[in-house]
Amino acid sequence: MKLSTLFRAAAGAIFLVVSGPALAELKTVKVTDTVYALVGDKGQRSPENFANNATFGVIVTQDGVVLVDAGGSYKGAEEIEAAIEALTDQPVKVVINTGGQDHRWLGNSYWAAHGARLIASEAAVGDQKARASMEQTMLSQLIGDSLKGTEPVYASETFDEDLALQVGGREIRIFYTDAAHTPGDSFVWLPDDKVAFAGDIVFTERLLGVLEVSNSAGWMASFEAIEALDPEHVIPGHGDPTTLAKAKADTYDYLANLRDRIRAHIEDGGDIIGSVDVDQSAFSNLENFDTLAKRNAQKVFTEMEWE
Repeated sequence: MKLSTLFRAAAGAIFLVVSGPALAELKTVKVTDTVYALVGDKGQRSPENFANNATFGVIVTQDGVVLVDAGGSYKGAEEIEAAIEALTDQPVKVVINTGGQDHRWLGNSYWAAHGARLIASEAAVGDQKARASMEQTMLSQLIGDSLKGTEPVYASETFDEDLALQVGGREIRIFYTDAAHTPGDSFVWLPDDKVAFAGDIVFTERLLGVLEVSNSAGWMASFEAIEALDPEHVIPGHGDPTTLAKAKADTYDYLANLRDRIRAHIEDGGDIIGSVDVDQSAFSNLENFDTLAKRNAQKVFTEMEWE
């Protein structure tokens, strides 16, 4: 018999945990009667988590499951499917890749082999193709044999700015606003449930990482597009399902503060070396802060010195 316990998110919303950690450290959290989050590690990719160090979305319809993000590897996709099978007998019919990070799309080879439709923004597919070799090289070092079977497979259905789907009587919208954590980050919106699957536009409980391919200004604009819909539930790309207020505090407010501090640093004649000392202490409670904060400052400095 499956054990169930109540889970209280940091922002006060209550969800039902319907299964404990699986082999890939996925925790299943019920958000609505037909919407779930599969929450993975908030740390680094590892052989044990199959590069599923992220949060994935599950939408159960009468005509099959829509999966938001494919998993970080072929084996990672297998673990996601095992978690879904504990929820429903419905097969995965549609997989939406919300971006170009490995855990958003490198499980595609598994889902394609099982006949699922693969959907992504045009910008995400472009990013995936540009970084596929680098991502697989990185994963070979981080997860080793757990990468076996993983091959780059790209979505055959793409869109520019938005796409409306009807699956099993459910209206599902996908929106791309601007480059964010990666150049093609989109989010998925369920208007009837008021649920936003934010992908890498939202990090909660842990500090976000600003990458070489990130765009901090576009990231804020992408968050604002989610905020404009006033979701009741936000399923982030990293962390547990949460409220819009918590998502904003951990992601948007962090980026706004960092950009404000870096702007002032540049106006005072500061250089990239000194950028690591701008004050980010208001966010030191977030996991991975010590690892990422200084790197984030330098990356945002390189963006803003040319704005």
